[in-house]
Amino acid sequence: MELRCTIQQYAWGKYGWSSEVALLHSSGNPDFTIDDATPYAELWMGTHPNGPSVLKGSSQELGDWIQTHPTSLGAKVTEKFGVQLPFLFKVLSVNQALSVQAHPDKTLAEKLHCKHPDIYKDPNHKPELAIALTPFEALCGFRPIEEIKHFLEVVPELRKVVGQEVANELLASDEAGMHQALKNCFSSLMTCPKETIQVQLQALQERLASLDESSLADQNAALLRTLHLTYPGDVGCFSIYFLNHLILQPGEAMYLGTNEPHAYIHGDCIECMACSDNVVRAGLTPKYKDVETLCSMLTYSCEPSHAKRFQGIQEDECTLTFRPPVADFSVAKINIPAMMTDHSLIPRDSASILIVISGQATAGDLVLERGSIIFLPSDQVLNIHCAQSTQDLLMFQAMCNL
Repeated sequence: MELRCTIQQYAWGKYGWSSEVALLHSSGNPDFTIDDATPYAELWMGTHPNGPSVLKGSSQELGDWIQTHPTSLGAKVTEKFGVQLPFLFKVLSVNQALSVQAHPDKTLAEKLHCKHPDIYKDPNHKPELAIALTPFEALCGFRPIEEIKHFLEVVPELRKVVGQEVANELLASDEAGMHQALKNCFSSLMTCPKETIQVQLQALQERLASLDESSLADQNAALLRTLHLTYPGDVGCFSIYFLNHLILQPGEAMYLGTNEPHAYIHGDCIECMACSDNVVRAGLTPKYKDVETLCSMLTYSCEPSHAKRFQGIQEDECTLTFRPPVADFSVAKINIPAMMTDHSLIPRDSASILIVISGQATAGDLVLERGSIIFLPSDQVLNIHCAQSTQDLLMFQAMCNL
């Protein structure tokens, strides 16, 4: 069944025709007009009440249709999650940095929802997977501790905002004390008075202006300037010295578990997550910041940036599947070469949602083309015919991971 899905026009989205979200939505909905003055940030595919998908033709919400057709989900899904689609599938077009944030685990999500239902609007966790459609830039997880120590040594403004005593504690820490010292240092940064942050960011900008190219690269100057241009005086600008800076190439992925700090910076991606909209923010945002909760919930696990790339599993010649360590979702990247006439998708024991990124084909009476979004009941066999295509057919399929 074809779906009509919801666009979210957040301020950080790409504008008009530069947005992959807008282009895909326009391709699948000819009556949709792209406005160059409007940011198109996210395309939501699923049943989340903040942006439910509807069946094309009947305009019935997908969630309502599932309630009357529960077997479409698959027996394993209903046994684990009940009669609901447990994942939310998205396309993102990021024009400027999103907030420094993390997503709570299930236990914390339930507590936050109970205590602040106006802010944390559901009790679910929100692990998520991002797969790049274009070069995709992000901050993701804590850097190796030696890199953080290096920045504390070469960036005096960073030492001033975290406090010399706390900085020295981390610089002198051994493996046993590193975790608590890092938590103290990051918490001290995020709770530093706004006036001090603004003064030291200005001082940092002025000092960087006098450095040579090698020193600028060593102190992450280009990224700092990018963030400071959009969020002048924001504490999140200093987070680049704690968090890995990662640039994914098209087709590469990263998995963000619960309680892991991150911030998307620029690019287009496919994203899938547990069906939740819970976000704990602490910087690079005009939205509500819950610094105390963020600093208390983080893992403070340090890894090199290359370790943040999440590897897929090749299931057949056309299908690379990313299976994170949660039951809520997995995503298959399906690329059918133009010279291949026919291909059958791997049947899944879970309901799934399929989006076409490029190429054209048919599947029975369905025409699959750029922007097409399809809901597939569990165990469905989809036979794809590509006889007239001169372009590879690129699709992504979200499903449960059971």
